[in-house]
Amino acid sequence: MKPALHAIAPAAPKLPAYVPSGNECALFEHAWRRRLPVLLKGPTGCGKTRFVAHMAARLGLPLHTVACHDDLTAADLTGRYLLRGGDTIWTDGPLTRAVREGGICYLDEVVEARKDVTVVLHPLTDDRRILPLERTGEELVAPAGFMLVVSYNPGYQTLLKALKPSTRQRFVAIEFDFLPVEEEVAVVAAESGLAPDRVRPLVQLGGRLRTLKGHDLEEGVSTRLLVYCATLIAAGASIADAVLAAMIEPLTDDADVKAALLEVARAVIG
Repeated sequence: MKPALHAIAPAAPKLPAYVPSGNECALFEHAWRRRLPVLLKGPTGCGKTRFVAHMAARLGLPLHTVACHDDLTAADLTGRYLLRGGDTIWTDGPLTRAVREGGICYLDEVVEARKDVTVVLHPLTDDRRILPLERTGEELVAPAGFMLVVSYNPGYQTLLKALKPSTRQRFVAIEFDFLPVEEEVAVVAAESGLAPDRVRPLVQLGGRLRTLKGHDLEEGVSTRLLVYCATLIAAGASIADAVLAAMIEPLTDDADVKAALLEVARAVIG
């Protein structure tokens, strides 16, 4: 008798690494099940984008990510007519594709986009959950499998790039910040391959430099920059070179400020 053949189930996709700092994962899942839009607030490089990727994989959802910028218009999100082979063909933008197909549409740093973008988002953030497409005459109703997520850095906004209260109040908001020292050490070590005892001084230096935000610096050192720094060291770069390239130069172009930051680095790391 031939042995029975057993189907081998495919391995489950690996979740993007993410260390929760509170109940944000549960809140996100509750919002997803109730079809509520979500706003993520927090400093640059604290893990907002990684969190969305983690949750999309955890929920088994496609993820449509848009990095917003000064020139991003509503048409970039919804779509436009394009010439192809002599024909004019409508091409969906990432927001429209997400509404048609389902999944998470994530607009990273939404305040960087032009003002007409928020106008397009409003009908998707109330009980209508619709996306009107004036150019095609369609009015798309978002399926149950669609979720809108946006993020911004409230510490970096200006009067010209603030998220209006009328827009903020259309979202469930989750606030993010940098992890406690030991948890950040574990994340940076895992991401870079550098031993935790060698990562710890870098994280401590990052914490010192973050206290300068709003004084000599517009932004503090992100966890992302700490990972870059540790990665350079793991690859063989000297600590001094890695700190300068990944933790000092990205923060400022001012020679005097750089000199002061290097003094701080020498005091913390030696």
